[in-house]
Amino acid sequence: MNQIVNFSIDGIECMAAKGQYLIDAARENGIYIPTLCNYTGVKPKGSCRVCTVRVNGKLMTACTTPVAENMVIENEAIDLLDLRKSIIELLFIEGNHFCPACEKSGNCELQALAYRYKMMVPRFPYTFPYREVDADSPKLLKDQNRCILCKRCIRVIKGENGRTIFAYKRRGNHVEIGIDPKLGKNLSDETALKAMDVCPVGALLVRDKGFDIPIGERKYDKQPIGYDIEKMI
Repeated sequence: MNQIVNFSIDGIECMAAKGQYLIDAARENGIYIPTLCNYTGVKPKGSCRVCTVRVNGKLMTACTTPVAENMVIENEAIDLLDLRKSIIELLFIEGNHFCPACEKSGNCELQALAYRYKMMVPRFPYTFPYREVDADSPKLLKDQNRCILCKRCIRVIKGENGRTIFAYKRRGNHVEIGIDPKLGKNLSDETALKAMDVCPVGALLVRDKGFDIPIGERKYDKQPIGYDIEKMI
């Protein structure tokens, strides 16, 4: 039987199983902690740092931090909100995100977080990198312009015998996520669709697939990101 621990988030008393990751424990208590790289059921990596919180006075990522008895957590402090906003701004200026023309608009987690944190003009200069679209796979398009290197596709999508379909290629500021040439050509329709759904932005798109839901009717067009968690309170 799991041991239950008591902790607080922004003064709200919470309970969860000892050792449960903070981001999941907060969700179960109706508290939203934003993230772009975390994916339920997959071991966390702390890649995006958007879920940074203050635990007993120290900055830590909520997706990799297990809860413990009497933890005191800050989630909505002004400096933490500004930190998250700055990370989101950096992700926008380091890529080529043209939201009005993106198939994921309205379902994009990065776009939704930009709205949540009221991002207008980023405080950093745009880099406008040159990135090509990888169209080698017959089932998927990989738009490197939109990729935020969150590693969700690498960690979640596997081929036969658990083989990795996606992986990093190149180095430094030229790093990209590529699709294994052989495995990419043999993707099933189900795996391709799952890859598109796993991606938090519009970097992975199933070929020959049009809009299922019109703009204005999509997930974050109606309610802000995190609403489904916060309404639990």
